[in-house]
Amino acid sequence: MKVAGEYLLAAAPDRAYDLLQDPEVLARCMPGCDHLARTGPDEYEMRMKMVISSIQGLFAGKVSIADQDRPAGFRLVVEGNGKVGFMRGDGLLTLVPQPGGTEVRYEGEVRVGGMIAGVGQRLLDTTAKMIIKRFFSKLAAQVDGASSSGAGA
Repeated sequence: MKVAGEYLLAAAPDRAYDLLQDPEVLARCMPGCDHLARTGPDEYEMRMKMVISSIQGLFAGKVSIADQDRPAGFRLVVEGNGKVGFMRGDGLLTLVPQPGGTEVRYEGEVRVGGMIAGVGQRLLDTTAKMIIKRFFSKLAAQVDGASSSGAGA
């Protein structure tokens, strides 16, 4: 399944780049994430709960950051396994300066297998779009919270 889109963050490119690589921020923003911890340079372990239709389960996996080009972008590789299946994703995030902030463009591919693949392509597409929308909404709230508290920006 291919995913692509963009989202405007009210933060300068350097700040947006930092937020997108901060494990504490990412753990708060990723729907279902209950653990994200650095295991090495540009590598993290994660645990998250995934719910798609009537199928739900815990996934354990890793997140790797590659091809870093600060503050223009980076590649994100995510792998997770659980009792209900597996998920692997590879995506490129490109940060483009815009008046009033940074446009985060994303494009990539996600592969799923096991029981979660059985829910159908349409439901997987809808769920992926919902997760991405929630992620960026929570990330924008992090930017707003940091700005209103006088931190960052």
